[in-house]
Amino acid sequence: ITPGELLCLGSSLAFSGLFYYLYRRKARVVARIQEAPKLQVDDNLPALVSAAEGRCLPYVALEGVVLPAQAALTSHYHEGLQGVIQKLLLKEHRLIWNSLARSW
Repeated sequence: ITPGELLCLGSSLAFSGLFYYLYRRKARVVARIQEAPKLQVDDNLPALVSAAEGRCLPYVALEGVVLPAQAALTSHYHEGLQGVIQKLLLKEHRLIWNSLARSW
């Protein structure tokens, strides 16, 4: 076995371990999302949120009817499919000149 083969084997094992670790971490997140409790959008929801720890419910599936503020968005690809945007957030980052890289 040459040193080059050992290097290739070691790097292959290291990358395999890294990718398996990342896969398992994402699989746990997906499992938590799939096990999320399903709540109805009704008058009891604000009381439930305020009673939760930190006034936050992590990974909750909300079911219910929403009404658009103006007009519902219609899909160009699926006939009869409509949706709404709950909140649009635009965040602008301040640009700082980096003299070493000569970029903003």
